[in-house]
Amino acid sequence: MDLGPHAVFIWLCYATVAIVVAAMIITLWLDGRRYRRELKALESRGSERSSGSA
Repeated sequence: MDLGPHAVFIWLCYATVAIVVAAMIITLWLDGRRYRRELKALESRGSERSSGSA
């Protein structure tokens, strides 16, 4: 595959996109873990949703 004189730029763009997407996935995964932990702590304290019961 010959990308010509712009090969370095093209590969750097691919690498940048891959790093950004990986960072977004990791951030979402860590946030999900944190929110699950917070929800578990709230449930263990006996907190209920205010909109859950009518």
